[in-house]
Amino acid sequence: MWDYFAPILLIVASNIIYNIATKSTPGEANPFLSLTVTYMVGTFITFVAYWLSFSDNLLINNLKKLNWTSFLLGFAIVGLEVGYIYLYRAGWNIGIGSLVANIILAIALIGIGVLFYKEQINFQQIIGLVLCIGGLILINKK
Repeated sequence: MWDYFAPILLIVASNIIYNIATKSTPGEANPFLSLTVTYMVGTFITFVAYWLSFSDNLLINNLKKLNWTSFLLGFAIVGLEVGYIYLYRAGWNIGIGSLVANIILAIALIGIGVLFYKEQINFQQIIGLVLCIGGLILINKK
């Protein structure tokens, strides 16, 4: 059971820290320099984690197993980070901005899952989707 819920707890805890840190990034700081430092720390942490989990294979053998997804993920992560920095600089509240972005993301991923991955969506999920869209309208209504 722990193996099932632990990733969700890690994601939620990391997202809380992420949003607080992103909203707290000084407005006068260059967002790209800030992200450079962020990625340097992330590179160090992930390399240490890789080294600790290192198997019998050489680094070069493990690098050969990678494909285009690692590079595309790098571009996506930069887009996410810069997007959130500018989201908060534009004046979005920490709870509302993240909520709106994640609801829109979830709606888009449902469509992608159905169209490209042949995932099934049931009636209850459709009702939930409609409620999410209604929530977006209510949250953003002035």
